[in-house]
Amino acid sequence: MGTSSVIRGTARGVVAAMAMSGLRQMTTTLGLVADTPPEAIVQSTLPAIFERIPEERRPAIVEAVHWTYGGLGGAAFGLLPRKVRRHPLTGLIYGVLFWTAFEVGIAPVLGLPHAHRQKPEEEAALLVDHLLYGVVVAASAWPHRD
Repeated sequence: MGTSSVIRGTARGVVAAMAMSGLRQMTTTLGLVADTPPEAIVQSTLPAIFERIPEERRPAIVEAVHWTYGGLGGAAFGLLPRKVRRHPLTGLIYGVLFWTAFEVGIAPVLGLPHAHRQKPEEEAALLVDHLLYGVVVAASAWPHRD
């Protein structure tokens, strides 16, 4: 485990968060997800700041926060032992763990509406986009030399 694995993990985490954002655009447009978790987090943790941002700029702030969080998750992935990172199921497992951390930890602690979600289709959509995150974080166009 070296610095390069963390840097690569960070880059993959940002790209994975971008991929999630694309999938979420579809699931919110189809009405499967009401409010995206990144938007709910920004609104609940920084309401005064969020309200000062012009409405047309808010999506960009939400995306930047989401990509930052994705990069941090990717960096954490890069800290995993090489043998673990290379296992074919690690990405899917990592995605499920990220989803679980949000559902069981982050959403309830922050009092987000997602903590009391009743719609199974919304749960499934968010699980699928976290699976996508894990797969992208674990995949690499770069050779796995780290």
